[in-house]
Formats: sequence, C-alpha cells, structure tokens
Amino acid sequence: MIFENLKLFRDIAQMKSISRGAMLNEVSQSAASQYMQEMERRLGVSLLDRTTRPLALTPAGKLFFDLCRDVLRREEQFQVHLDKLKGLVEGAVRVASIYSIGLSEMSRLQDEFAARFPHTQLHVDYLRPDKVYEAVMADQADLGLVSYPVGSKDLAVIPWREEEMAVAVPPSHPLAKEQLALPSALGQHAYINREPGSGTREVIDRYLAKAGVAPDSLNVMVELGSPEAIKGLVATGLGFAIMSRVIVAKELQLGQLVQVPLRPRLIRNFSAVYPKERFHSRLVAAFLAFAKEQLASTQPLAA
Repeated sequence: MIFENLKLFRDIAQMKSISRGAMLNEVSQSAASQYMQEMERRLGVSLLDRTTRPLALTPAGKLFFDLCRDVLRREEQFQVHLDKLKGLVEGAVRVASIYSIGLSEMSRLQDEFAARFPHTQLHVDYLRPDKVYEAVMADQADLGLVSYPVGSKDLAVIPWREEEMAVAVPPSHPLAKEQLALPSALGQHAYINREPGSGTREVIDRYLAKAGVAPDSLNVMVELGSPEAIKGLVATGLGFAIMSRVIVAKELQLGQLVQVPLRPRLIRNFSAVYPKERFHSRLVAAFLAFAKEQLASTQPLAA
C-alpha cells in the first residue's frame, strides 16, 4: 500500500540508514534500496545524499519527507476517527519503558489489559532512559514511560504515577529492625547501587546529595543495571538497596525482603511521553486511562 511506502521512506530518513529503516518496516535491505531507486526515478530527483555517512536528505528529499510525515499523520487521524465510528478498541500499543517501572508489574498490566480489551495487544520494550526517548521520537513506540521527563518542545508529557522509594533489606539485616532509615546512617552498611547513567541512580544521587551524603561516603559493594539482579543480591544479605515498593512487591509478600522508610521521604514521579505532532489512537488513550487506574500512586510506607 502507498502508506507503507511512505512510512518506509520516513523511517529511512529518520534513522539515516536504509538498512535500519528496512528493519523497522520488516522488509529486506535490498527491497528498501529498490524502492528508493524507483521513487527517485519516478520523481526525477535524488532524495538521499549517499556520499555522506550517515545518509542525509537532499533538498528534494526534505520536501518529500515533510509530505510523507504529513500524509501519515493524516492517515493516523483518519484511523482514529474511523475507530470512533466503529466504536472499537483494537490493535496494538507499543510502549518503551525504563527498567525501574517494574517488570513484574508491567507483566501483570499486560495480562489485565488483554483481559479487558481482548482485541488488543500491549508490547513493552525495556530500555535505558535515552533509548526510550529515541524510540518514541523515531515512532518505534507509541508511548514512553520515564521518570522525571526531560522537557522538550517536541514532547508532550502526561503525569502517570508516583511511588515512594525506601531501603530494601532481608529480614535478618540490622536495618530491618529500624523504624526509619536516615541518609546519614546509611554509610555504616554495605550498599548495592544502580549503575551510573540510569534514571534510578540519578534520582537517588540527587536525594542523597540534598541530604548531605557524599557518594564516596557510601560502602558500595557493586553497581548493577538490573533491578532483578539487585533484589537477588539484597535477598542474600550482601547489602541494602534503595528501591520502590512496586519493584519489591513480590518479595515483600513472600517475606524475603522488608522495607524501611527513608526520612525525609524519597518520592519518584513517572510520566508518559509522546511526540506532540503525533495523533494518538483511541487504543493508546484507552491504555493510558487503564494504566492510571491500575497503577495509581502507591500508598505511603508506614512509619
């Protein structure tokens, strides 16, 4: 269909690569190259400057890119209004999420979303924060779920939920007996930290700095990128970690971990982001409403 061809060119232009654009559209690189050659032959102009790396658009290519983007945006609007006329909620929602949203929680959300909307699919990719933004802007995801979203003139931000973070330890840990955990006292214990560059690490570092705790004063045993791996090491007694209740909900229920509230509180905000120029479908709107309902703000920790 013509819309598929327009999307192929748009993706090649955005990714600045024929092979990557072909991959996004699930066609071979050879087929994508043939399409580009045929389009340039029909228009009588070159659309791509192939002498540069990465690929760049020629002036004619920029005009055609704008046309493709506008036509595809109108096609999205048409599908949305058509869905409204049909009264249907069906299709697929593509979500790019940072790891610390909680894999188990998102898995539950996928199951419950499918149960409520049986003609839909929810695809979730877990990425680093910078990759979430890239996926959303490149139309590889309908929505991005991030913490403390970066302001941009191109992105719309919808507040989603907030959660309280606390010290996670096994029941046998000395901190498990405390009613509260003060940042100034954390340096006495072994600490399992998130890897540098992660959104969770940045949130925790800002919190500790505001509390007057220098990073080198903490007894860091290891830095990891996976919340699942961190939980496993915490459960073995290697050290404490600062994690949200959503992340450790299963372990708390099984009695493998306990949480000690931090004072002052550490509240982390999450938002959904998407390009302002992109017209969202009825399905995406349904997912946002459903996600807010299912993953509302977590209750404050007792203390």
